[in-house]
Amino acid sequence: MVFKKMLSAFGVGGPSVDTVLTNPNTRPGLTLDGQVNLVGGDAEAAIEQVVIGLVTRVEVEGHDTEYAGTMEFHRMAVSGALQLAPKQQLSIPFQLPVPWETPITDVYGQRLHGMTMGLRTELAIARAVDKSDLDQVAVHPLPVHERILEAFQRLGFRFKHADLERGHIGGVQQTLPFYQEIEFFASPQYASTINEVELTFVTSQRGVEVILECDKRGGFLSAGHDAFGRYQVAHTDADRVDWAQVVDGWLRETTSRYGSLRSQYGPSHGYGSGHGHGRGGMGVGGVVAGAALGVAGGMIAGEMMEDAFEGDFGDFGGDE
Repeated sequence: MVFKKMLSAFGVGGPSVDTVLTNPNTRPGLTLDGQVNLVGGDAEAAIEQVVIGLVTRVEVEGHDTEYAGTMEFHRMAVSGALQLAPKQQLSIPFQLPVPWETPITDVYGQRLHGMTMGLRTELAIARAVDKSDLDQVAVHPLPVHERILEAFQRLGFRFKHADLERGHIGGVQQTLPFYQEIEFFASPQYASTINEVELTFVTSQRGVEVILECDKRGGFLSAGHDAFGRYQVAHTDADRVDWAQVVDGWLRETTSRYGSLRSQYGPSHGYGSGHGHGRGGMGVGGVVAGAALGVAGGMIAGEMMEDAFEGDFGDFGGDE
């Protein structure tokens, strides 16, 4: 009996957890539905709490260093304390709201190179090792995201990479402690002025703030630099405009100005007028995410997981 108790403390013969998603595909502002299936172990177990959370991989830039960490950015308890009898089977249904700012991982059924997303289930067991389960999640674009991405494709831009940067963009209302950068190689018609473009969506229930960072080419007597633009669009604009024409206008307006990472700008003044922005990384403008962690908008703003958890992702999310 003592030996069995000791094994139980190390998770041997204890309860198991398996989460099944009704559909692993979702969009910002929608939900993820499913159920958490528990199976009792060799002895009765006191479950303290069952929690689910969205986790993803985030790039962190420090002073002369850069590394990737796994971050939980949204969580919800699906059950409080309960007793699980030996071999008892219990299913707990859930409906998890997906935050509006959740980054896009898949476009046209293809995973964006560099993106990972998962739903982690935590089973907190009294006086024993916690159990966990991880399920892959695919976040697809909303219609306005899709139209803007299509416009870049129509203008000849080639997708390069996507990642999440820990930090806040100066002057932009963010609820999550990171932002997504979708990188494109410039198309031939822009190649004389632009090397690459980084596209960021900051989405809310009202619409999308679009942030562009253009890596401008240097001239014979001038060095290259980054130019920034901010534009606001409503969800209802998705099918009302020629997006290739709009994006072309954004790019031409953005590259006609000089933007500095350390410049301070006011809020943008609506759809069609752009203003530069500061990307708030570690020690560079904006609000450093480390100071912004905590509870925001009823959700956990972000928590770096232990490095050991990274292995749970396996190979999903594209090759690095």
